[in-house]
Amino acid sequence: MAKRMTFNQFLFILPLLLIVGVFSLYPIASSFVYTAFDYRINDQRFNRLNLRGSFNAGLFYQNGDYIDFYLGDEILAVDAEGAEAIEALQQRVRDFITPYKGVTQHQPISGGEADELNAFIDDIESELNALYSRYAGAGFYHRENMPYLIEDMRKCFIEPNFMGLENFRLLFNDARFFRALRNTTWFTVISVSIELVLGMGMALIMNRAMRGIGLIRTSALVPWAIPTAVSAIIWKYLYDGTSGIIAYLFAQIGLIDAPNMMLNSAGGAMASALLADIWKTTPYMALLLLAGLQTIDRELYESASIDGSGVFSTFFRITLPLMKPSILVALLFRMLDAFRVYDLIAILNSGIPETLSIYSYTRMIAQGNYGYGSAIVVAMFVCVALIAFFFVKIMGAEVVGDEG
Repeated sequence: MAKRMTFNQFLFILPLLLIVGVFSLYPIASSFVYTAFDYRINDQRFNRLNLRGSFNAGLFYQNGDYIDFYLGDEILAVDAEGAEAIEALQQRVRDFITPYKGVTQHQPISGGEADELNAFIDDIESELNALYSRYAGAGFYHRENMPYLIEDMRKCFIEPNFMGLENFRLLFNDARFFRALRNTTWFTVISVSIELVLGMGMALIMNRAMRGIGLIRTSALVPWAIPTAVSAIIWKYLYDGTSGIIAYLFAQIGLIDAPNMMLNSAGGAMASALLADIWKTTPYMALLLLAGLQTIDRELYESASIDGSGVFSTFFRITLPLMKPSILVALLFRMLDAFRVYDLIAILNSGIPETLSIYSYTRMIAQGNYGYGSAIVVAMFVCVALIAFFFVKIMGAEVVGDEG
């Protein structure tokens, strides 16, 4: 029967729980919240989470003040009658924007106040257009700038950007998302499958008791020890269409039509990323499998040898069944890691082929659309959770052993 945690034991792990909550759970919860909003940091109308409308009074005053200042320059281009009309317009602008002077925060706005502000903006725009039409031949300094100020004043009204599940509806109709999902799935399945076969072979070799086995194990782990960014740069030079040796050899043996096809075609880009990933992470797979091999009792192999069992029979009847827990754990770890691949492809070929991680980065960071980007991240989270559920609950992978 499991023992209940005492209060002192809970206090002992409380700092760890706080760290996990701040650095793990909070970002996850934030991603779920952002998916419900049209949250875009590069647009002042959507750069905060608004459940109701608001008014950017500071920006409204700033644009109105610019209009007042620019009108002072326009007086120089008209006659006395026009100057009198401009001064009257200046005074009207000053009187209207003065209550908003010094206000720096967004503030709630009623429907009536919004109508009044919009009417003011419409009147100012109409009077400016009439002025410029009346003096069409005059050399105004700010004729082209005024429309931008009017447009910015209209943007001071912040509409509610709560969307509910709309981002997910857009996601399910996004062909680019499903293309990124397909690329991610192919990359994960192919790379992990090849790494399992090669890693098993390496693990079997490293598990043998032979002279110099320590040096062999150390050398085999070198690719895994190299940082991903560094290995991506190395392979980028090897794939270079003008001087890369790998691209040259593949072209010579007929695998590709020309050396530059390694990084400049869809198939070549995927193959390039797969080859680089397999080279780097196969040692990691081998290390996980080696740990499982070393838990198998050597007497089983001695008994099988006495009974006349061959190499392949021993492998499939003894090694492979006993290695099932280690294989499942190795596959789980590598699939979760491969499904989130970003840095290798981003550095190797500037994000081609596009995976889910790269697509989420593009929408969230490069384009500033945190709402839709978060929806992609949540979709990735669901995929990763399904992978973990499949291996742990269905396949029976024991990630954390029970100690009794």
